[in-house]
Amino acid sequence: MCSARFKANFPLWLAVTTTLLVTAASPAFADGTPSSDHLRTRCGWFDNPSPGNATLTDRDAEWTVAQQGTSSTKGQWPTFKRPQWVRTGSGTAGYGCACLKVRQDAQSLTITHIIEARTNALSACRRDKALMTLEPFNSLKNHTP
Repeated sequence: MCSARFKANFPLWLAVTTTLLVTAASPAFADGTPSSDHLRTRCGWFDNPSPGNATLTDRDAEWTVAQQGTSSTKGQWPTFKRPQWVRTGSGTAGYGCACLKVRQDAQSLTITHIIEARTNALSACRRDKALMTLEPFNSLKNHTP
């Protein structure tokens, strides 16, 4: 038998318990790091053609990482070693092959948070049948006078 006090406080107990369960099951932890359930690993061509612009082209789509004039993706971009990076213009413009563990907005094809970035040899993307024809254009190499 339930006490009268429990019956009187049941709605409050139910509300508190539900709030705690929903918070615990939320996709983000208290520190703002997304849970692993919502993370995706995407591997492909990381293209940085100009300052403030970057994309990752994988077997599924071309994902926006950064676009001038908009808020940028949280997290660190991959850091490529010289043999892993193809220069396509002045400054740091170029592309490489990378795998990114990300949080994404699939509707807008935008990467919202890079959790982890791993660079790969260029040959990894060049050998992948889904990526080999998607290698970014290199104006320094493909320039015709």
